[in-house]
Amino acid sequence: MPESPRTSLFAHAAVNSRPVALGYRVIALTLILTGVIRHSDVLTGQPAWTTLPVYTMVSNLLSPVWMLLLIVRTGRDLVRMGPSDTSTPSARWSGAVMMAITVTMLIDLVVLVPTRFADGDSDIFSLTDNLIHIVTPVLMIVDWLLFVPKGAFRWVDPFVWTLIPYAYLVWAFAYGALGGEFTPGQTYPYPFMDVDALGIAGVTQWIVALSVALIAVGFVFVGIDRVLASLARRIAR
Repeated sequence: MPESPRTSLFAHAAVNSRPVALGYRVIALTLILTGVIRHSDVLTGQPAWTTLPVYTMVSNLLSPVWMLLLIVRTGRDLVRMGPSDTSTPSARWSGAVMMAITVTMLIDLVVLVPTRFADGDSDIFSLTDNLIHIVTPVLMIVDWLLFVPKGAFRWVDPFVWTLIPYAYLVWAFAYGALGGEFTPGQTYPYPFMDVDALGIAGVTQWIVALSVALIAVGFVFVGIDRVLASLARRIAR
């Protein structure tokens, strides 16, 4: 029996239209790259190289790489297999990249924005800040919600996804310990990593608290993935 239009469109709990997905992903890539370019000042002739070793930029560089892979895969599948269905190299890798950039948004909103408010920073929600801290994470989340087939996530994935930010933490601490500076005179990228001010115990408490919060968010993503996959199966019956 042929599928109904409704079942065909949402069979994977996703919008199964490659032209729509391709259009969205091209727009998303453009906005993400705009944020990266503005934040790094690469077009000014005086690039801000100090932005590169910060996790915000690391995750904002990871996002366009993944989005470009999505575009290539979607375009290839559109030509080879037609306009209907979803296209992604890996749903679980989409989750990993989505979580990596979500870390950037949550740390900014929960940790950095209150600190900057306290310091009297009036440029907190500038266009560039919004692009790299809010717009890019939201674009990656929306791409997963709309265009990535559901049901692939596992309950262990939130723990696996922490490997990306943890790898950054290990590198950042090692880089700072060897004398590397994230800004002139500062050997740590974020206030909660300042061992001199907080001590090892204080930094550890921050990392544990943030880890718990981020893993909890990861479980929310897995829960949404499971619920949407279940609904899609019921519709398809």
